[in-house]
Amino acid sequence: MKIMLAFFLLFFTFLISEAQPPETVSSSEILLRLKKLNVLGSVLYIAAHPDDENTRLLAYLANEKLYRTGYLSLTRGDGGQNLIGDEQGIELGLIRTQELLSARRIDGAEQFFTRAYDFGFSKRTEEALQKWNRDLILSDVVWVIRTFQPDVIITRFPEDSRAGHGHHSASAVLAHEAFVAAADPNRFPGQLKKGVQSWQAKRIVWNTFNFGGNNTQSDDQFKIDVGGYNTLLGKSYGEIAAESRSQHKSQGFGVAAQRGEAWEYFLPVAGEAPEKDLMDGVETGWNRTAGFGVLDRLQAAERIDRVISGFSYDHPEKSVPDLVSLYKNLAAADGLSPYWKNLKLKELSELIRVCSGLFFEANADVPYVAGGDSLRIRVNIINRGRLKIKGRIHTPFPYSLPEPLPENRMISLTHSIFVSPDRQISQPYWLEKGLSDGHFVVDDQLLIGLPESPPSYEVTLSVEINDQVFHYAAPVRYKHTDPVRGEVYQPLPVVPVLSLNQSPPFVFTRLNRQPVSSVKLQVTSLATSLKKAGIEYYQYAHRGTEMIRNRVLTDSALSLQKNEVVSYNLKTNDLLKRTAEKEFRFYADISTPQKEQHQNYTVRNIEYAHIPAVTYFYQNTVKVIDEEIKTAGKKVGYIAGAGDRIPEALQEMGYEVNFLSRQDVLSGNLNVFDAIVVGVRAYNVNEWLNLAYDALMNYVKKGGNLVVQYNTSNFIGPLNAKIGPYPFEISRGRVTDENAVVHFLQPADPVLNWPNKISSKDFEGWIQERGIYFAGKTDKVYKKILAMKDPDEEPQEGSLIVGRYGEGRFIYTGLVFFRQLPAGIGGAYRLFANLVANPNLQKTNGTAKKE
Repeated sequence: MKIMLAFFLLFFTFLISEAQPPETVSSSEILLRLKKLNVLGSVLYIAAHPDDENTRLLAYLANEKLYRTGYLSLTRGDGGQNLIGDEQGIELGLIRTQELLSARRIDGAEQFFTRAYDFGFSKRTEEALQKWNRDLILSDVVWVIRTFQPDVIITRFPEDSRAGHGHHSASAVLAHEAFVAAADPNRFPGQLKKGVQSWQAKRIVWNTFNFGGNNTQSDDQFKIDVGGYNTLLGKSYGEIAAESRSQHKSQGFGVAAQRGEAWEYFLPVAGEAPEKDLMDGVETGWNRTAGFGVLDRLQAAERIDRVISGFSYDHPEKSVPDLVSLYKNLAAADGLSPYWKNLKLKELSELIRVCSGLFFEANADVPYVAGGDSLRIRVNIINRGRLKIKGRIHTPFPYSLPEPLPENRMISLTHSIFVSPDRQISQPYWLEKGLSDGHFVVDDQLLIGLPESPPSYEVTLSVEINDQVFHYAAPVRYKHTDPVRGEVYQPLPVVPVLSLNQSPPFVFTRLNRQPVSSVKLQVTSLATSLKKAGIEYYQYAHRGTEMIRNRVLTDSALSLQKNEVVSYNLKTNDLLKRTAEKEFRFYADISTPQKEQHQNYTVRNIEYAHIPAVTYFYQNTVKVIDEEIKTAGKKVGYIAGAGDRIPEALQEMGYEVNFLSRQDVLSGNLNVFDAIVVGVRAYNVNEWLNLAYDALMNYVKKGGNLVVQYNTSNFIGPLNAKIGPYPFEISRGRVTDENAVVHFLQPADPVLNWPNKISSKDFEGWIQERGIYFAGKTDKVYKKILAMKDPDEEPQEGSLIVGRYGEGRFIYTGLVFFRQLPAGIGGAYRLFANLVANPNLQKTNGTAKKE
C-alpha cells in the first residue's frame, strides 16, 4: 500500500508543470471543483501523438461531466516537423511535451506518455509495432490503465488503414490489447508488485471522426452533444478546446473557437456497448465505494451538496470547516477503495488550500545550479483568508512559522543550502539512458507514464487547520521579472559543472580536397566558481566494443567564474590520427579540492514564450564525414522558413550565407548570389513570398539558381502556380523508408554529376525518411530526377524536379535535407552541394560569378 500511495501522489502531483506560477483559482472554479467531489468516474483517451487528442471531448468530460480525464499519447511527437524553430527529434519531443501540458492545463485533463519514440511517418501498423517493441509499449499502456483505472477507454483512431498513419492505427491496436491485458493478472505480473492491481474498464470505444476527407461517422453511431456552455468558466467547450489545441504552436495548429452544439460519435470496440451514456453501467457517485457504509456514502454526498449550496463566492474560506470535517471522516474510513480514497483526499486537501486563500511559493534568483554551488531559496507564504492557520516548513530546511499565520501579510524566508557535487543533474527521465531503436530506455517502473521528471528541489510545508494537518509541496523555481512578459517562473535545473561544446559538429576530411583545419572546443563553467581545477581533455572513440581514450590537452590550474568560457583550437589532423572511427567525443576529467569529476555533457536550453524553458544534456559528438565533397560558388542567399539548420550546413561547407528579408528580395538586387535557397515551409509561413514571385523568377531568368525545399499543401491550399516558373502541385506524397532504393531517371542531369558524381552510395545511411510533400502534377518542362517507393507501393517521381528558365535553373525538392544534413550524412551533403552549385559556373570551375 505504501508503494501504491507513493506512486499515486507522484502520478498526481507532477501533472502540473513546475515552471507555472503558483496556482490561482477563482470562486467559480472552486465551485466546479466542489461539484467534482461527488463524481467518481474516470475516462482515458488514447492516441499516438501530441495534437491527436480531441480537445473538445476532453474539455467536456473534464468540466461538464467532471470525470477524472486523461490523455495517453504513446509518443512525444519527436518525429514531426517544427513550424516555430529548427529543433527536431528529441528536442522537438521536449517542446511538444510542454505544449501538451499547456493544453491540459486549459482543458482540465491530465497527460501521460509511454516510452515509444516517434520515428516519423509510418504507413503500416506492423512497422510501428515492430520498431516500438510491441510488448514493451503494450506494458506501458497496461501500466497507465492499472494506475489511472479508467471506467471507459476512448481511442482516437481505428485499428485499420482509415487511421491514416501507422502510429495512429498502432495506438488503437495497443489500446484494445491493453483493455484486455490490464484485467489479466498473468499479463505483466511484475507490475502488481509495484502496488497496482489488475483493472477491467467497462468498455473501450472508438471516437469516430470526419476530417482530412475521411468521414467515419454515421447517424446510427452512439453520439453525445459536447458543445455546451459552462457558466462557471464562462466558456463553451468548443472555446476551451480551441484555446487548448492552439497550444500546439510547433505544429501550426492554432484554430478558431467553435460555439453551439457539437456532436461526437462513437463505435464500440470491446466491452458493453453504450446505449444512453458513455458511463452506462458505471456508478459514478459515492455508491461505487464498496465497503464504505451505505449511510456513510449518503452522508458524504449530502455533506458535499450542503457545502455547495452554502458556498460563498466572496468568502470561500467559510467552506473550510466543513471540508476539513469531511476530510477527517474520509481519512478514517475503512473499506474504501484506496484509489478513490486517495484521489478524493487529494482533491479535498487542494480545495482546503484554495478556499483558505493560502499562497505558497519557493523561488531561486538563479536560472540553474551546479554541484558545489550554494542555492539560496526564498519561500513566500501568505494567509489571504480569515482562518487561523499554523504552519511549519520541513524540507529542505526546518522552520516554524508564526502562530497563527498573520492575515494577508507576506511571510518571506531566505535560506541557503549546499548543492552536493553528487547531486544528479536534471535530465528528463526518458533521456537519461537514451534510445534503443524505437523506444526510450526507462528502467524505473514508477516513472513510466509521467509527462516530466519531478522537480530538482521542492519545499514541503505542513499547515494545521481546525486540528487537521495538511501537507503541501512547492517546486523551487527560478523567478525573475521580464520587461515584456512581466513575472516569469522557470524550472530550476541542476546542471553539470562544465558544458563542453565543439564546432563545427562535423569534420570534413575531403571538402574541396582539403580537411577542415581545426575543431574548436568551447568549455563553459556552470558552477559558481571553479578554482584551480586541473582539467584533462580526452578524445573518446569506439573501436568495435573497445573504447579508445586519447588525451588531447591538459590545463593544470584553470580558474573560471560562472558562465565564463575558455576555448581551445585542436588541429583536425592530430585528432584524425588518433582514430579511424566515424565519430568521437570529448570528455573532461576535473580535479578540484572537493571532488574528481568526469564531464562529457553539452547543456542545451530551449526557450519559447508559450512553454517553460527546457534544459537537457547530450553527449557532444564530432562526426567524421570522409566522403569527398566538392562545392561550386561562394555566396548563397537564404530565405528562412519554419526553421531548419540548412544555413549552418551551408556555412560548414564554406559558403557565405546571407539571410534575405522581404525587402531584400523585393528590391530585386539578387544577382550577387550564386544560389538562393528557400527554407522548409517558407511559403507556408511567409505570406509575402506570394509578392516575391516576379523578383525570384527574374533572378532565375537572368542566370540564377533557385532551390526551394518542401512546403505543405494543407495549410494554404494546393500551391499550384506561384513557386516555380511553370505550374506544379505539391502533393502529400512521401517515402518513409529511409533505405528505399533510389533510381536515377535523369542520370546525365547536372544535379547528379556536378560538382559531385552522385551514386546509390550517396543515399546510404539516411535517417527517418527519404522525403515528404513531393511534387505532384508537373508541367512537362520539369525534369523528374529520381524515383523511389515504399514497400508495396508504386514508385514516386516528385522528390526532386528541375526546370530551366531563361539562363537559370529552378529546383523543388521534398528530400528531407533538413534532417540529413544536421545528422552529418555525407551523401546528402554531396547531393545538396550539387543542388546549390549554379550550372552556369561549371565552365569556369565554379569560381566565376554569373553576369
